[in-house]
Amino acid sequence: MALNIDLFRRLCETPGVPGREERVRDLIRKEIKGLFDSTTVDSMGSLICTRKPTRKTTGRKKPTRVMVAAHMDEIGFYVRHVDENGFLWINPAGGFDARNLFSRRVMVCTGKEDLIGVLNPGGKPVHIASAEDRKKVPELNEFFIDLGMAPKDVAKKVKIGDFVVMHEPFVEQPDAVVSKAIDNRFACYVAIEALRKLSKAKGALGRHSSEIVIAFTTQEEVGLRGAQVAANQVKADVGIGLDVTLGCDTPGVPTTQRVTKRGDGAALVVQDSSMIANHELVEELCAVARKHRIKHQRAILPLGGADGAAIQRSGSGARCATLAAGTRYIHTVTESMDKKDLQAAVDLLAAWLATTS
Repeated sequence: MALNIDLFRRLCETPGVPGREERVRDLIRKEIKGLFDSTTVDSMGSLICTRKPTRKTTGRKKPTRVMVAAHMDEIGFYVRHVDENGFLWINPAGGFDARNLFSRRVMVCTGKEDLIGVLNPGGKPVHIASAEDRKKVPELNEFFIDLGMAPKDVAKKVKIGDFVVMHEPFVEQPDAVVSKAIDNRFACYVAIEALRKLSKAKGALGRHSSEIVIAFTTQEEVGLRGAQVAANQVKADVGIGLDVTLGCDTPGVPTTQRVTKRGDGAALVVQDSSMIANHELVEELCAVARKHRIKHQRAILPLGGADGAAIQRSGSGARCATLAAGTRYIHTVTESMDKKDLQAAVDLLAAWLATTS
């Protein structure tokens, strides 16, 4: 099953910050037609999709319920102030490194239209800046957006609370894909394509005795909020969080801190700062990968968390692990993922789902 680059492109380029994921959700709803028995949208805006077992269980009153969480949101901003000169001042929704924000094109998403602007910090341009000025890294609250239109027009078009995303095109390289929002449209893509692969597969690889619930969740980038609410509704026995993880196999980073290595396959995150994975589930996933000759690697992320932690701690708890792929330059407009690692994540999730009972 070849990579569906067009779908991945559309997922990455569709704007959706924490709390404003509705465009991404609408795209996903169109893509998943026929893959699930039911879909609902919960109070947090998460899309909860359920697929009933396709083979009977033996000696069990009810099937195992598996929840796979894929968050839809990307890091972005909200407009917090429109000044008298027509400049927009913004508040972050998610974690940014200000060093990556200089001279960026952005999209301001209003109720009626999307406006293209430029993001810059206040201060002097290089021609008149002093040596000390050039050393300074501005704080996030020093950045503003210039829409290139008259202040009176800005005031008519933009309101407090409109959201902002980076505006950069998706790029396909020979061995990789590059885009903003690979964190975490990767997860949305993997969930969709794994279920599509499962539904098309013949024989044992196309049947499962578990009840599969895919939750396309909201507001992960600000604290796993959507997953927490969704997990409390689903009450899963087993959970898989889908997310990117660090791929720091690049110049300037010691090999001891690279987390994953590009091209070594899907990543099973044993530990991050939000969750320690169930070791038996990790072993189970590794066994499936070996059986189907799917490249995979284990990883530990010292800082950062993912939706699997919300599933693990919901209700009476669940066995959980995180399935990821290494991504270079996370939380920038140049997030980069190896195509083979992306495909390995799809293949591993589909193969593992077919074994759950």
